[in-house]
Amino acid sequence: MNHLDNLGDSTTDDEQGSQTTEDEMPPRQAAAAPPPPPPPAPAPSTGRERPRYELRHTMSGHTDSISAVKFSPDGTLLASCANDRVVKIWSPFTGELIRNLNGHTKGLSDIAWSSDSVHLASASDDTTIRIWEVDTGLTLKTLKGHSSYVFCVNYNNASNLLVSGGCEGEIRIWNVEKGKCTKKILAHLDYVTAVHFNRDASLIVSCSLDGLIRIWNTNNGQCLKTLAESHDAICQHVQFSPNSKYILSTAHDSAIRLWDYQTSRCLKTYVGHTNQKYCIAACFSVTGGKWIISGSEDNKVYLWDLQSREIVQTLEGHTDVVVAVATHPQQNMIASGSIGSDLTIRIWADRGGS
Repeated sequence: MNHLDNLGDSTTDDEQGSQTTEDEMPPRQAAAAPPPPPPPAPAPSTGRERPRYELRHTMSGHTDSISAVKFSPDGTLLASCANDRVVKIWSPFTGELIRNLNGHTKGLSDIAWSSDSVHLASASDDTTIRIWEVDTGLTLKTLKGHSSYVFCVNYNNASNLLVSGGCEGEIRIWNVEKGKCTKKILAHLDYVTAVHFNRDASLIVSCSLDGLIRIWNTNNGQCLKTLAESHDAICQHVQFSPNSKYILSTAHDSAIRLWDYQTSRCLKTYVGHTNQKYCIAACFSVTGGKWIISGSEDNKVYLWDLQSREIVQTLEGHTDVVVAVATHPQQNMIASGSIGSDLTIRIWADRGGS
């Protein structure tokens, strides 16, 4: 299942109790309405099937803190990157290392797969983005233009464009075939920590350590909307939902929020994990139940029921902060990556099957 086609069918606003559906957006609130406070702990869910993830593989090899793990869109490979300057390609089914992608001269913060699973883009502190041919391990293009560390990168679905965010506050849009920057947006006043295209690449969402989430028009670079977390909730990761109707954000107040960005409403808040210092990513899981998945500074991986907001499982085994998580595109499988004294990638699979 590629899209959260039923994401909003019973999505209740934490404060308003309104019903939203895919084709019917909730009514606009008054512009001055503040975002809802974190809700009380949700009541236990009734009758929902709980996930039952178990550890399948533990992969070692990175020699410095892991920053990202990403499954290939065809599900056959897992890529990881770290501050050790290396991209590693693994088999998620056997845990074996397939190859290293070497060439960056400083640490890596992010990686992104092309839709055909042939190419991988990597973002580095050496101020460049490299586009790799994964099967050969060769660098096809090196994209230059950022004046400081490149912190985040993503392809659009057609994989003819890349978007990147840098520590100078810029967002850059790149023509992949030409390897050239086609648009530079002076987007934020601090590190741009995440950038993501929506499904048709008409919009880009970004967030920054300046505390703002912004929506951009891809064609003209105009800012269409700014969402502000509270002053103690500096956002550090953001992405569109698979159906592109919602935005998932993580912040340093140990809360993950699901936004209806068209109305600027926070629909759901997921709490229980710890995130006060590191840039920790969260993601959607839609292959089985509908879960939100995140790493945590207490060395665990957390799974929440998307609708009820209940924590339905925690995965224990890492020995340091879990900053990276990813979900397999077809199977009930999770990858997680840790920093510091751990430096492992772990593959978890739901024993209920795929």
